[in-house]
Amino acid sequence: MSDAKPFGTRTQRALEKFGPLCVGIDPHPGLLAAWGLDASAAGVREFGLRVVDAAADRVAIVKPQVSFFERWGSAGFAALEAVLAAARAAGLIVIADAKRGDIGTTMDAYGAAWLTPGSPLEADALTVNPFLGIGTLDDTFRLAERSGKGVFVLAATSNPEALAGQRAVGTAGATVSAAIIAEVSERNDHTTPDGEWASLGFVIGATVDWAEAGIRPFSPPAPILAPGFGHQGAGPADLARRFGEMAPYVIASESRSILAAGPQGLAVAIEARVSEYRGTRG
Repeated sequence: MSDAKPFGTRTQRALEKFGPLCVGIDPHPGLLAAWGLDASAAGVREFGLRVVDAAADRVAIVKPQVSFFERWGSAGFAALEAVLAAARAAGLIVIADAKRGDIGTTMDAYGAAWLTPGSPLEADALTVNPFLGIGTLDDTFRLAERSGKGVFVLAATSNPEALAGQRAVGTAGATVSAAIIAEVSERNDHTTPDGEWASLGFVIGATVDWAEAGIRPFSPPAPILAPGFGHQGAGPADLARRFGEMAPYVIASESRSILAAGPQGLAVAIEARVSEYRGTRG
């Protein structure tokens, strides 16, 4: 058992201190060019480290998008390792946006790679894909609990391609999204002390209509990673309206809307956005 506080507890405290903004580390080719960086492993490393420097002591959480590093092979993974380590050393909570999902020992290996203390790719939390069955993630959930880590389970994403699958209604009369939330929340019930946040959270897009998705407020409380703020259309003023009573648990993820400020304007852009989110959590 890790001596670290549970991920849910750490996240709750961090959001109370810094507010809900999470800065995505997404070195798109266009952003690399705009920042004057090479489209290379060295470029994404420099990009990531500059974002970490600007985010430290201004926000609670950063979220590297793993794919933009993976594309450069082993050198890209080395760059990602440097960014992850720098972010955690700076006191930031790091969510690895890798969306891993598989069966048996394959999924166990993914979980070990990202959630084992001391691993080269160690992060504080990992996004996972549950569509091969929640049970395939159980060993990853247990590893996260032992290590003081978190897991964010894709539940209701905002991309149009997901609607048919995620909003399909099963034999129990619930949508797929609702069933995922219910099944993971049941696991949270058994591992979360009263009054604390659970460490198994959910990805619910900021542009998702909860009624249309068939989802409702849930308990025990758990962090909600909400992409869709900024470039995708939702803004700070939308947080309370879109998430209602669940607004205090939302991690508002923005990337391009902030990263477009460039390396010289990034810190100012983060501070301005933090100010906009102040008081929006209900």
